[in-house]
Amino acid sequence: MLLFSAYMSMQPTNIQFFWIASFSGKVTFEYSLSLRPNSKYLFFMIIPQENNKEALKQREMIISQVYRDWTKNNPSKCVYNHSLKDYINIRYLSITETIRHAAKTYISTLAMLQLDTILRYSVKYGKPKPPKKGVKNQASFSQMQEMRCNLEGIGTVKMMVGIKRTGEKIQYCITAIRA
Repeated sequence: MLLFSAYMSMQPTNIQFFWIASFSGKVTFEYSLSLRPNSKYLFFMIIPQENNKEALKQREMIISQVYRDWTKNNPSKCVYNHSLKDYINIRYLSITETIRHAAKTYISTLAMLQLDTILRYSVKYGKPKPPKKGVKNQASFSQMQEMRCNLEGIGTVKMMVGIKRTGEKIQYCITAIRA
């Protein structure tokens, strides 16, 4: 059975349309179309599904572009999360860790197209835990909070938020969870 779903994400400076088609539960193709005010072009991308070096590089570039676009729309580089009742900040570490992990799979890259929704509406999942020992990138955090968000057409997405000793919350990594 062929399933076709479309959904839209609206922000004040960007309107995005997503189309996902799947056959027997497996995603067969995805398209994203962005309409940006005062722009002379439409942003259109196809996320590669293959598992080779070229596809990985393309997915890394897509995630990097998503963060660049998000930063342009959010110059403060933070957004209020309703579950945490606090702001989640985006730092260079957020971008590099997410690119390193999310680019490995098509579905995680697809989830990144809804970065703003993930940051705003993810809910706490469990209690904060101490950072993993031996993981250099987590050393600056006193705790790591797992958060989850369900996205239409994608499923559950996991976001790790690092909590500094000062209480500042920094998005650490975002990946889709295979059901």
